Amino acid sequence: MPSTIVPDHDTEVDTIIVSDIHLGSDVSRSSRLLELLRSCTYHRLILNGDVFDDLNFNRLSKDDWKFLSYIRRMSNPRRGVDVVWVVGNHDGGVAEILSHLLGVPVHEEYLWESHGRRHLAIHGHQFDKWINDHVIVTAVASWLYLLLQKMDPEHRMSRWVKRTSKKWLRLSDKVGHDAAVYGRKQHEADVVFCGHTHHATETSVDGVRYFNSGCWTDKPSQYVTIDLQGEIRIQECL
Repeated sequence: MPSTIVPDHDTEVDTIIVSDIHLGSDVSRSSRLLELLRSCTYHRLILNGDVFDDLNFNRLSKDDWKFLSYIRRMSNPRRGVDVVWVVGNHDGGVAEILSHLLGVPVHEEYLWESHGRRHLAIHGHQFDKWINDHVIVTAVASWLYLLLQKMDPEHRMSRWVKRTSKKWLRLSDKVGHDAAVYGRKQHEADVVFCGHTHHATETSVDGVRYFNSGCWTDKPSQYVTIDLQGEIRIQECL
């Protein structure tokens, strides 16, 4: 189970992985994420896909722009922080442009080594056959889900949908399984990190550890940390 933490200024970790922020969405918790990041000391920040909700920058709120300004500052080499953006399916058409403005390198997938392990970050939509075969239906379903979140500020209904929907859980399991197999075969990865499903989870597939970092449109939101000793945890942020 994720551990609920309220970081303070003494919190230091090696890596923070966040995904599915969906800037521009009415339910994006960009202000809370900014508060979290400002409270921590970290050496690597991975934005693992769907940083944006769509291409309409007019939907970005003041909090969203503050978050982007913070990312731009943190990407300055003098900060000593590696900031990485892994492209998600919602980021198409945005990543290449904003990468130059924010000073953040963009990757389809990101591989790094630390603590004697090979880690792979990939958003996860690559393993979701449904969205590739049913683009319009997926768009409508995503809109309805975000509307449900907006109508329910405490997000009780959206959490219930994710807990009880067999299709959602099967999708989450399939993405995790296929991502772990891909990581092992293509990169000899020991650990694979995805987002996309908005369902934070941890599992193991044929010796490969898999973590999903949840999302920042639900309350609580989730993210993944790798501490200075290399221990990996799914965290929650209220």
